[in-house]
Amino acid sequence: MTAKEYCELVERLDRFQKQLISTVIIKEDHSPLISLKDSNFNLVFELSFFKGYKYMVREAIFEKIGRISKILDKQNKRLIIRSVWRGFSHQKLLRDRRVKIITKKHPNKSLKEINKIVSYFIAPEAESMHSTGGAVDALIYDLKKDCVMDFGNNDGLYLELNKTCYPFHPDITPQVRKNRELLINLFDKEGFVVDPKEYWHFDYGNVIWAIEKDEKYAKYGIIKA
Repeated sequence: MTAKEYCELVERLDRFQKQLISTVIIKEDHSPLISLKDSNFNLVFELSFFKGYKYMVREAIFEKIGRISKILDKQNKRLIIRSVWRGFSHQKLLRDRRVKIITKKHPNKSLKEINKIVSYFIAPEAESMHSTGGAVDALIYDLKKDCVMDFGNNDGLYLELNKTCYPFHPDITPQVRKNRELLINLFDKEGFVVDPKEYWHFDYGNVIWAIEKDEKYAKYGIIKA
């Protein structure tokens, strides 16, 4: 499959998911949000621009992250938690920051065009799976090499947002593919689904998870606070 064919396939899947979101039944299980900062797991937390960020996830996901962390411990690696639950104010601030960046790069584009570009990787508040507590953004740190692993579009923790973010893009190197597969397989074994456009984003219990797993309903709805 060529890069163009692969990207078209990913983009069709992304559109298909978005079309189905409103049709998914949510039977909220009201499980609490728990801070990963309060765990004894060996994790690395990416510094958040959002003041007082607590890196909170649903109860079941807390346990899953613990098991993933233990597997990486044996490989002399650490799971990097980039972002988990984000309330509406956090998501809006994230979008606003991205709007400023894109506007600076493309001063001749309209606000509508800018928002469309931003929404490709950063969803509006009411559409973000991060608002459910059922999404995890993660990378891996290699303790032996003392660096963030190479995932193909990252410079350490900085990610360049483009089509090479698609998990199995044909143009990534064999080593990058291997590194992505390590990350994705860790979450896959815990029942998560990887985002078709973002190799670092994983969903569990929310509507995207329900769509991909062909579940009758999602367990996690939006938590605005």
